[in-house]
Amino acid sequence: MTARTSPTKLSPVAGRPILSNIRIVLADDHPVVRIGVRNMLQSDEGFDVVGEAGDGDEAITQTLETLPDILLLDLNMPRLPGLEAMRAIMNGSPTVKIILLTSTVTPQQIIEALQIGARGIVLKDALTDHLTSAIRTVVSGDYWIGGKRVVNLVQALHDLTKQAAVPERKTFGLTPREMDVVGCIVEGCSNRDIAKQFTLSEETVKRHLSNIFDKTGVSTRLELAMFAIAHRLVAPQA
Repeated sequence: MTARTSPTKLSPVAGRPILSNIRIVLADDHPVVRIGVRNMLQSDEGFDVVGEAGDGDEAITQTLETLPDILLLDLNMPRLPGLEAMRAIMNGSPTVKIILLTSTVTPQQIIEALQIGARGIVLKDALTDHLTSAIRTVVSGDYWIGGKRVVNLVQALHDLTKQAAVPERKTFGLTPREMDVVGCIVEGCSNRDIAKQFTLSEETVKRHLSNIFDKTGVSTRLELAMFAIAHRLVAPQA
């Protein structure tokens, strides 16, 4: 295996040092995601995508063969989950810096990932806004957590631990707007009241209620109100 080139080299102009491109392996099981991320990175002259993988095993192989600076690793990978793949990679190539890509993540998952050796976590719906900043932050030696640069990892872990101690609120797949509607139902609002409050048509409110009934398994407004209270979908009244 050939050794990786040094991250710096001499410029032909006056012998000034210049930075080499950041070498990246991209591991995600969705081809569309890989294409989108690759195109985004290749539009920046500072990045080189040197390998791609569609599952956890391929991610390990590509990382150990190409020895990239950064591995962008999907948290939920087939064949070998992202955290397990990361453990294997850190054992075989501890110099690579790993940034996890995920659609959702809990504080406990972030803590576990950081303890294994992850240097950053980027939500997929924020890739356009955060990914290049996250990569440069991690390459510089800091961490990227919660959409921002983190210098003090101990403090970040302390904050995450406090968050993880709070039971996660179940939403049963309800969207934020559907949660708003549930709150109104508990308060006894009519469809007309809800429509007026959120500037919706009554037909839209009916569609929201239909979706809510499907997701929660109830069939009446009274059942929904009781379900919402029992499962803490609404904040308790003072």
